[in-house]
Amino acid sequence: MKLGVFTVLLADKPLEEALDYIAAQGLEAVEIGTGGYPGKSHCRPEELLADKGKLNAFKKAVEARGLTISALSCHGNPLHPRQEVAKSYHEDFMHTLDLAERLEVPVVNGFSGCPGDSDDAKYPNWPVVPWPNEYRELLDWQWSEKVIPYWQEIGRIASQKGILIGLELHGGFSVHSPGTLLRLREAAGEAIGANVDPSHLWWQGIDPVQAIRLLGQSSAIHHFHAKDIAIDPVNVNKHGVTDMQPYTEILGRAWQFRSVGCGHDGKVWGDIVSALRMAGYDHAISIEHEDAIMSVNEGFTKAVHQLKQVIMREPMGTMWWV
Repeated sequence: MKLGVFTVLLADKPLEEALDYIAAQGLEAVEIGTGGYPGKSHCRPEELLADKGKLNAFKKAVEARGLTISALSCHGNPLHPRQEVAKSYHEDFMHTLDLAERLEVPVVNGFSGCPGDSDDAKYPNWPVVPWPNEYRELLDWQWSEKVIPYWQEIGRIASQKGILIGLELHGGFSVHSPGTLLRLREAAGEAIGANVDPSHLWWQGIDPVQAIRLLGQSSAIHHFHAKDIAIDPVNVNKHGVTDMQPYTEILGRAWQFRSVGCGHDGKVWGDIVSALRMAGYDHAISIEHEDAIMSVNEGFTKAVHQLKQVIMREPMGTMWWV
């Protein structure tokens, strides 16, 4: 495994300055945003694809610092019911796939997206209960008419390019749990897998270790985000885990994203890394910083310190004692 970081937390720094900062922390991998919600502050795929000189300079900037690119990340909603919105996210994703192929980056991360409730809808609609029956009917329509057809085609293209798709299991999107990921993978092919982020599993009541074991049985883990969460024992009983208050409501929310080790201790994170090892995952542990009460520098460096204690870099070796 390699310890890495999702570079969007350093969006205010030029690429080479951000890479210098990352390398100085002893990291080995970077995940770079290429569009959608993460933006393109460090990488504009359409420009790199059109200019070989810029492409080579980009690649050299990463390699010269002893870093590898674990994934290109284009998190958007390509299933958005408004066609102009969906088109923008889709085009960014396709450019990202092309760039990953050119750079020989193995994984492209993103969201599954979420359709609306009809072809005339203006906003996404995320049904989360099976009754009244309209919600179940809506969910069936979304998957059969929108989710599966779209990702079947993307899975086919990704397979041709030799690229894996890491869909983040994130609330608000059609794929948000191990079960929904495996459902889509069965329909769209093995290029489709998970970008596992424990923080989004915890607030849904899913144990990340068990999720990793479940996904690992199907070799369905393509990337991993290291991000923590703290659930407030009082506020969660008032607002529930689907708390709709903004993240800026730090004192009142049911849960908050935290830096690694500030929501769950080292033993828990050690168990997660061990589960990844047993599932056969040997790619990047990519830090994602979204801690509202820490600066980027403090939250990032604390996460690096915590993960260096538990990450497994060497091969398993032989069982000499057996």
